[in-house]
Amino acid sequence: MFIGDDWLTKTMMINTISRNEKLRSQMGATLNSDNLFSTILNQLLIQQEQQNQKTIEVAPIINNLPSMDSIESRHISQNDSLRYEPVSPEKLNHQLKGKLAGMGEVFVQAGQRYNINPALLAAIAMHETGNGKSRAAMVKNNVAGMMGPNGLKHYQSVEDSIMDMARNLSKNYLDKGLTTISKIGGKYAPIGAKNDPTGLNNHWVSGVNRFFYQFKV
Repeated sequence: MFIGDDWLTKTMMINTISRNEKLRSQMGATLNSDNLFSTILNQLLIQQEQQNQKTIEVAPIINNLPSMDSIESRHISQNDSLRYEPVSPEKLNHQLKGKLAGMGEVFVQAGQRYNINPALLAAIAMHETGNGKSRAAMVKNNVAGMMGPNGLKHYQSVEDSIMDMARNLSKNYLDKGLTTISKIGGKYAPIGAKNDPTGLNNHWVSGVNRFFYQFKV
């Protein structure tokens, strides 16, 4: 039995060979039914072997492709590096705009003080403020969406807001085992929160990730 054979094709092939007088003459005038069957069987076996060879040639390519599990594992391991790492203020400042412009050194200082990656602090501030253009940033110097008893906190300066964000993230997130952007987002900007009627929290993790990895390039 030929696994995966198209028997309609095989039947047509048999009929074609049977009717082909030229093939009969090439195989000899004394060709009997047993020889004819053997010839047809050989043709089918050759066709099957050629098909199997194509599968074998493609298999290594497929097997060498990275699996979704391996891709996800690499992504998670990159996200785990949220404790302090040296980042140049100039690299941060190249991306920071609006109320965040020129704050690269402050993000670095906050990261050193609270043992948190300055790139993460900058990425969260960029996402929360539309890169320094939100009303909260402009009016209240609040660049991290930090909440108080009466709603959004008001800060005397953007520097104060950055330091408060770093303290909060280090103490209440990283120290509690929330060591990936995804885990932080689940608490920092929970989907379905009552203070998020327009569903902006749905994009928090992807937005922060996008800004964070800009600093990795």
